[in-house]
Amino acid sequence: MNWRERIVTTPGTLLGRPRIAGTRVSVDFVLELLASGWSSQRILDEYPHLKAEDLQAAYAFVRERMKGEEFVLRVKADAKPKDLPD
Repeated sequence: MNWRERIVTTPGTLLGRPRIAGTRVSVDFVLELLASGWSSQRILDEYPHLKAEDLQAAYAFVRERMKGEEFVLRVKADAKPKDLPD
């Protein structure tokens, strides 16, 4: 999937945040919906102007942006074993 065909940024639209081309639906908004428990199908049902390929492009964009990123898990010094993530 070449996300560059469907994900755009325009300084004057949505403060330049990456969005699905031809819409005002930002990539981060799509991620917020998913994080809130929405399925891809529900997003497509609620936003009928979006296509499955738009969502796939948003996912591919995020995947590419996240490649090579390092994440450090920080744990409080006084955390008890039950407080630690699995």
